[in-house]
Amino acid sequence: MSGPAKVDLAAAFARFSDHWSPKIVGELNGQHVKLVKFAGPFVWHHHDHEDELFLVVRGGFTMKFRERDVELREGEFLIVPRGVEHRPNAAEEVWVLLFEPAGTLNTGSAGGERTVASPDRLDVA
Repeated sequence: MSGPAKVDLAAAFARFSDHWSPKIVGELNGQHVKLVKFAGPFVWHHHDHEDELFLVVRGGFTMKFRERDVELREGEFLIVPRGVEHRPNAAEEVWVLLFEPAGTLNTGSAGGERTVASPDRLDVA
């Protein structure tokens, strides 16, 4: 009998090394659970229709907003509401779990060369 499969985050993160390229590791209720590694600055962007949750699994990063910065460390998360312009920036590699509606583009309104239109799925079972 098959049933729910647990996900070993460390093992899943160990399976890829690219930065700014989210990997889908789960789905529920129209939402994707994605893993991504950050290093350096990302692009300024917003999402017209999607809120995003960023949970730091390893390391830390700064979520930049036009009016302030928020420092995030291991075990902390931040929800960026739809429509709010933001830019993640990591001085060193950080591992982040994202929770967002399926179909959310990583670059949101910005588009460009860092857009991952169809994230890879990691088989974590």
